[in-house]
Amino acid sequence: QVFRKSLQRGLVLSAGSFLVFEAHKLIPGLAEVHASFKVEEVVEQADYLYGSGETEKLYQLLVQHKHSDDAELLWRLARASRDLAQLSSTAAEEKRQLAYEALQYATKALEKDESNSAAHKWYGICLSDVGDFEGIKTKIGNAIVIKEHFQRAIELNPKDATTIHLIGIWCYSFAEMPWYQRKIAATLFATPPSSTFQEALRYFHMAEEADPNFYSKNLLFLGKTYLKLNNKKMALLWLSKAKEYPAHTEEDKQV
Repeated sequence: QVFRKSLQRGLVLSAGSFLVFEAHKLIPGLAEVHASFKVEEVVEQADYLYGSGETEKLYQLLVQHKHSDDAELLWRLARASRDLAQLSSTAAEEKRQLAYEALQYATKALEKDESNSAAHKWYGICLSDVGDFEGIKTKIGNAIVIKEHFQRAIELNPKDATTIHLIGIWCYSFAEMPWYQRKIAATLFATPPSSTFQEALRYFHMAEEADPNFYSKNLLFLGKTYLKLNNKKMALLWLSKAKEYPAHTEEDKQV
C-alpha cells in the first residue's frame, strides 16, 4: 500500500511537471511556477527526512539549495545544519563551522520573509548557538535580540509550543544566572536582562497547553522549575512524566 501510494504520487508529480512544461511553451513567464513547484517537492522530501531522523541525508538534500531565495527552504537548511552540528559523531571544528553556517541561512531566511515564524525561531536558536563559541559577553549581549525573535515567532504562530518552551528556557537561564554573569550583564546593559522562575514556569505551562506532552524537555523543566520554587509535590508530578516519556531520540534518553 505504501509502495502504491508512493508510485501514485510519483505519477502525479510527473504529470504535473509535464503540464507545467507544456504550459511554459505556450505562456511566457511560467518558469516561476515551475520553480515554486520544485521548491514544494524539496520541502516535502525534507520534512519526510526530518521526521525520519535522517539528519545527514536531510542536510545533503538542502545544502544543494543554499543559494535559494525561498525562506521555507532556508530555515529548514538552518535547522538541518544545526542538527548536524549537534550529533556526537560531528568533530568539534565542524560543529563550529556548521553553527555559523546555520546562522547565515537563518539570517537569509529572515531577509527573504520577515513574516515567517519559523525563520524567527531558528534565527534566535542559531544566534544563541554562535554565542557558545564567542564567550559569555557575546552570549549575554545577544540575549535580548534572541528573546525578541522568539516573541515575534509566537506572535506569528501562537500555537508553536516549541518556541514558547524556548522563551521558558530563556527565563529559566536568567533566573539561575550566577553572580559573575550578572555582573557582566550589568556592564553591557543599563537595564540588564533578567527573569524569575515564576515567569519561566508560566511559559512552560503555556507550551504544555498549546501542545500537551509534546516534548520531554518541557516536562523536565516543569519539574526542575517547581523544585527551584520549593514545590516538591508538583516537581515530582512533572519529573515522573518526564521519566515515563517514551525515549524516541537521544535527547529523550538524556532527559
